[in-house]
Amino acid sequence: MNQHRFLFVVAVCMALMLAACNGSASDKSSKKGSSGKTLELMVAIDRNVYEGATRDLLDSIFRQPQPGLTQPEPIFDVVQIPLTSFRNTEMFQAHRNIIICDIRPDNPDKVYRYVDQWASPQIVYEFAVKDRATLCALLRKYADVIIENLYRTEHRRMYKVFKGIEGVEVREAIRRQIGLTLTFSNEFEVARPMNPTSDFMWIRKETKDFGLGVFIRVLPYTSRDIFNEAVLLDTLAAQMHRHVPGSADSSYMNIERAMPFYSRTVVFEGSPYCVETRGCWRTEGDFMGGPFVNYVVLSPDNRQVVFLTGYIYYPSGRIKTLSKRDLLMQAEGICHSLRF
Repeated sequence: MNQHRFLFVVAVCMALMLAACNGSASDKSSKKGSSGKTLELMVAIDRNVYEGATRDLLDSIFRQPQPGLTQPEPIFDVVQIPLTSFRNTEMFQAHRNIIICDIRPDNPDKVYRYVDQWASPQIVYEFAVKDRATLCALLRKYADVIIENLYRTEHRRMYKVFKGIEGVEVREAIRRQIGLTLTFSNEFEVARPMNPTSDFMWIRKETKDFGLGVFIRVLPYTSRDIFNEAVLLDTLAAQMHRHVPGSADSSYMNIERAMPFYSRTVVFEGSPYCVETRGCWRTEGDFMGGPFVNYVVLSPDNRQVVFLTGYIYYPSGRIKTLSKRDLLMQAEGICHSLRF
């Protein structure tokens, strides 16, 4: 089994790394809602700069394949806008994810980060540099941090959308049984009645085109071994086998060990430590399968770990404007809405 691990630079270090002043977020209540499709990134850059090696580098960073999907999809859909057009158009400035590449001889060679500058939720990175070589060097240096923060903004957006149409019955069922809070839209339901004393819940949404769900399980924290990839995968597989039957007799959900898994530590609000794992699942004794993302989240008091597993089933791709990557982002946003 191939296993890949990639470095995540925690957000606290970012402030020390960026040799620039970070723009502070204004009062979010006064900001209009940001625009843009799921995982769409606007790059404000002049056409004579967005070519050759510079464009290749931007593509290699922001159009790299999303780990853990069954078919290749880029982590972002990149939209290029001329810098002058961006500066003069409020519609462009309201986009959720923005990278500004400003090359002028009198620039200070710095990177600026702005949160909710023109809309909310929004994150903007501005590269104020003297030449293309410096732009490329800074893009390479801060690529991991920028991607992580762009994804966190997508999670904020999903939370805002689902909070506006929150399913109160599901929220209260989770609170009563598990003692935690997660935000689901009113299109989700508890998959089946569970024992109120069970440490496991399954919340899902089923349509004629796709299925999307989240497993929630709470375990006592006894050892750091639970964050080891092999241990957490075995725990997840046993959980699926026990609680998630397939549609055929004796079939059940399982992780797909023939595909690679991708694990890393991530910042998770309210938790001192969290490991994210991406991979694929399949149904034993049936033909279903798809991608999943799993979070093992340590509670603030270090006494529990919460397994949050978001998965999707989208075999046909019938909705041309909806990708597996985008559906999985909905599951990610739900998982990141966890509050202890």
